[in-house]
Amino acid sequence: MKVEIWSDVVCPFCYIGKRKFEKALEGFEAKDKVAIEWRSFQLDPDMEYVAGQSVHEYLSKRKGTSAVEGKRMNDAMTAMAKEVGLEYNFDKAIVNNTFNAHRLLHFAKEKGLQNEMKERLFRAYYTEGKNVGDIDTLALLGEEVGLQAEEIRTVLQSEKYAQDVLLDQYKAQQIGANGVPFYVFNNKYAVSGAQPSEVFAQVLEKVWEEEKPVLITEQGEGFCTVDGVCN
Repeated sequence: MKVEIWSDVVCPFCYIGKRKFEKALEGFEAKDKVAIEWRSFQLDPDMEYVAGQSVHEYLSKRKGTSAVEGKRMNDAMTAMAKEVGLEYNFDKAIVNNTFNAHRLLHFAKEKGLQNEMKERLFRAYYTEGKNVGDIDTLALLGEEVGLQAEEIRTVLQSEKYAQDVLLDQYKAQQIGANGVPFYVFNNKYAVSGAQPSEVFAQVLEKVWEEEKPVLITEQGEGFCTVDGVCN
């Protein structure tokens, strides 16, 4: 079973949704049959880094409200994250463009470490206040999950994987994903938002039932068992 997840590194619901999906996956009988692929989606592709700008100020500008109201919204999100065991420290968050972070995720996918890289980027941004738009920071974070720091720097100083990021975002438009997180199961079923774990569990079960081969249980002639008996 293939599950594609469109998300952004700086989307608070995406990290929460990751935890809820993981909880559903834990109780799924065929979890070892599930292949997860993270797809790129930038909520603000034109965003430029502004030194000293707080995430509360950034949010207030995006929403057309005050910085106080921006902090109130972030505090509510922090409480929501805590319910699934996540620690959000918005006061420490550094707002930056996520294009390089998405390119790093494509590189990590090639190395078989995409899920680990996604988790590390989320924690770096939401909990630790690291600059996930900075190449040196990304190189160190990648090294922590098993990638080569110098190789990451070489990749990010080039244009490699740029088209992969743009293609993911184009695909999102084609399937009607205008927000994240957005989950697609076997290119057939879609779930939008950080839904309760029970919703993810139901979809996993439905898709798995459809994947199972049809078994005719009536045993007749021309049949051999695992113990070597043939009829």
